[in-house]
Amino acid sequence: MLCKDVINVIETAYPRQYAMDWDNVGLLAGRDDKEVRRIYIALDATDEVIDDAVLRKADMLVTHHPLIFSGMKRINNQDFIGNRVLRLIQNDISYYAMHTNYDVMGMAELSVKKLGIEKSEVLEVTCVEEYPDECGNKRIEGIGRIVELESEVTLKECCERVKNAFQLSSVRLFGNSSSQVKRIAICPGSGKSVIPVSLAKGADVLITGDIGHHEGIDSVAQGMAIIDAGHYGIEHIFIEDMKAYLEKNTKEIEVVAETIHHPFVMI
Repeated sequence: MLCKDVINVIETAYPRQYAMDWDNVGLLAGRDDKEVRRIYIALDATDEVIDDAVLRKADMLVTHHPLIFSGMKRINNQDFIGNRVLRLIQNDISYYAMHTNYDVMGMAELSVKKLGIEKSEVLEVTCVEEYPDECGNKRIEGIGRIVELESEVTLKECCERVKNAFQLSSVRLFGNSSSQVKRIAICPGSGKSVIPVSLAKGADVLITGDIGHHEGIDSVAQGMAIIDAGHYGIEHIFIEDMKAYLEKNTKEIEVVAETIHHPFVMI
């Protein structure tokens, strides 16, 4: 199966047009006519991931976060990003990234299902389909989800639910652990930008990552708690999900994945 055929399989479910304008998704390095027998799935194209992909003789690397975000004027071994690109090309590994298109079309819905919740609404709308469905409803897609629980829970109970759902040893809580919450917003990855829309939609708590001191305390001051589960802490679900998707839809290809490995430890 050629790389271009694998890309077609990916973009059938996660079209590139759903990515944000500022994002950089698609085939970022390598050949689309490369014969692919083994795909390696990871969250980031780190040195360790590329080493493992080379060791395991992968033909294609698929990550969530793009290795190349902004324009590069030169590709050489004097820059750590350039060096990674060189290693991928030298080892004839085609490299594909699927970032905010996956956030919109996969990550948001998957994250609430991991919490054991089936019904949810889009948190931040990024796309409204031009043509309505058979019921006359326009399809709405976007970043994150907001849900209403059947009954209130304490923030501490909510934290435990997040830890269990995403297999985490700890989370950071901005707010009173004994407070009752019912309306929950979730935005995997970095959720600073969705604090205003979460507040506007009446969320009692936002579950996300990469929250700084000021964002946390300012959110609490406005009546919304924040559970910071870490950027990797929630988004690592991409690895398992994409591995299963590609195994189902590219049966002749072996799909391997990086071992879940959080980028920092609490000491």
